[in-house]
Amino acid sequence: MLKTRKTFLLALVSSSLLIGTASASSKVPDGVKLAEDQTFVYRVLDEHSSVDPQVVEDVTGSEVVRDLFEGLMNQDSDGNLVPGVATGYTVNDDNTVYTFTLRDNAKWSNGDAVTAQDFVYGWQRAVDPELASPYQWFMELMSIRNAAEIIKGEKAKEELAVKAIDDLTFEVTLTAPLPYFAQMTTQSTTYPAPRAVIEKHGDKWTRPENIVSNGAYILTEHVPNERSVRERNVQYWDNDNTILDKTVALVINDENVALTRFLAGELDRTEVPAGQFPRLQKEYPGVAISFPRLCNYYYTFNLSDSGPEAFKDVRVRQALALAVDRKIISEKVLAGGQPEAYTFTPEAVAGFTPPVTEMATMSQADRDAKAKQLLAEAGYDKSNPLSFEMIYNTSESHKKVAVAMSQMWKQKLGTQISLANMEWKVFLETRGNQDFELARGAWCGDYNEASTFLDLLDSESGYNDGKYNNAKLDELLDTAKRSTDAADYYRQIEEMLASDMPVIPVYHYAGVYMMDSDVGNWPVNNVQTRWYSKDLYKTAQ
Repeated sequence: MLKTRKTFLLALVSSSLLIGTASASSKVPDGVKLAEDQTFVYRVLDEHSSVDPQVVEDVTGSEVVRDLFEGLMNQDSDGNLVPGVATGYTVNDDNTVYTFTLRDNAKWSNGDAVTAQDFVYGWQRAVDPELASPYQWFMELMSIRNAAEIIKGEKAKEELAVKAIDDLTFEVTLTAPLPYFAQMTTQSTTYPAPRAVIEKHGDKWTRPENIVSNGAYILTEHVPNERSVRERNVQYWDNDNTILDKTVALVINDENVALTRFLAGELDRTEVPAGQFPRLQKEYPGVAISFPRLCNYYYTFNLSDSGPEAFKDVRVRQALALAVDRKIISEKVLAGGQPEAYTFTPEAVAGFTPPVTEMATMSQADRDAKAKQLLAEAGYDKSNPLSFEMIYNTSESHKKVAVAMSQMWKQKLGTQISLANMEWKVFLETRGNQDFELARGAWCGDYNEASTFLDLLDSESGYNDGKYNNAKLDELLDTAKRSTDAADYYRQIEEMLASDMPVIPVYHYAGVYMMDSDVGNWPVNNVQTRWYSKDLYKTAQ
C-alpha cells in the first residue's frame, strides 16, 4: 500500500504549489513595468540535434524541448523541484514504487487532454531499440524495472514497469530505491509523447506544421542552421501566468559575430567570447555576468580497439593530463570564472566533496617534470615523439582551448599534434563511432547528483565515447545508486579516475553571458541552468 510520507517535493515547498504555480505577478517585482514586446532572442552555437523529447541529446535542443513539452516535474530558479504535469507524488514503503498524480487541466496544443498513457507511451518509446534513442541509457539509469532488458532486446517495450492506473495516475516501479528519482523526471527523455501524431507523421512529426506539444510554447518556425521560433501555447494549463510571448533561437557559429549583434541590440543573450569577460564586465557592468554551472569540460581518450596504441598506456594518459596548465586555460584563455578541474565531477554538485587528488596538490612545475618522466618511461622522446589528432566541434572558444593544450604538450613533451574542428552533428557522429584519437567532451548534469557525471564512464554508458572499461568502477557505481549515502563511493570512483585517467578534466563551467538588462528572472542560482521561457519576462526600457 502506498503511503504519503514522501509527497511532492518532500514538503519543501508550500502546499499552495500542489495545486498550481505562482501567478505571473509574483514573477515580476513591484514597480517593474513590462515591455509591450515580450520576445526573447538568444544565440546558440549550433543547430540543435532534435526537438523530439526522446531523441534530443544536446543542451541547445533540450532548451527548446523544455519550452515545447512539459514532464512530470520542473525546476524553479533555484533548482528546486516544482510542479509540471504532476501536482505531486507518493512513494511506497521501500521507495521502489512512485505514483504521480497528474493535473486535470493539462492539454496538448491541439486541445486533447494530457494523460498518464502519454507518459507510458513516451517512456516506452525511450527504451525501444527500434527508436534507438541516444538517451535510452538514461532510462536504464533511472532503475526502471525491465528497462535494461528492453534496451538489449530481451523483452518487449510494453514490459517496462510504467503504468497508467487511470488517466491522471502514473505509476513507476524501480528495481531498487533511487533517492534522486524525482529529480530525473525533469530531463526531457521522460516527457510525454503524442502517440497519434507520431504514428501519423513518423520522423516528420516534429516539423512546425505537424508538431503537437504540451509545454508553454509551440514550434512555429524552424529554419535549419539559422533559427527556430517558439510562441505561446494558448492550450497550456498555466498560459494565463506566462509572460513571454515568443522565444527565438538564432544559430550564430562565430561568438565574436554574436557579440557584435548583441551590442547592436539584435540579441538579448549571447555567450561571452573566451578571454573577453574582464573587459566586458568593466564596460558593461551587470550585463556581462558569470555564475556557476553544473557542467564539466574534458578531453576523452579513445580506449577502444580503434584507438591509438599509445593511449592504452596509462603513463601516456597521465603525462598528458599532468602537462595541461589548467590555471592558464581558466584565467588567461577563458577568463570567465571557470574553476580548474582535477576531478570529473564539479564541486558544485549537491552533496559532493571532491577528493584532493595528487595532481591538484602539485605545482605545475612538478606536474611538468612528472609528465616528462612518465612519457620517457613509456618510450617517447625526440627521436620517437608521441603524435595524435585531437578533435573538437567548431567554436572559437573550443579552438583556443585546443590550441593552448596542444602548444603546452608540444613545448613540454615534444608531442606532434594535429587539430581538427567539425560541425556539431558530424562531431557527435565521429566521437560516438570512436572514429577519433582524442576528442573534446563536455557534460551538463541531467540532475543534481554526482552519478549524472560518473555514469558517463560506466562501461555500458551510451555516452562513454572513449569506451573506458573498468569493472570495479561499474561495481562502485551500482552500489552507490542503492546507497542512502553514496559520498564515499563517489570519492573512490574519482580517485580511480585520477589514477586511470581515461579522460582529462580541464575546467568546470561557468555561465558567462552578455544578458540584456531588460531580461527578468534568469535563473542564475540554478546550477543546472534549467531555464524555461514561461518564467522569464522583458521589462520596459
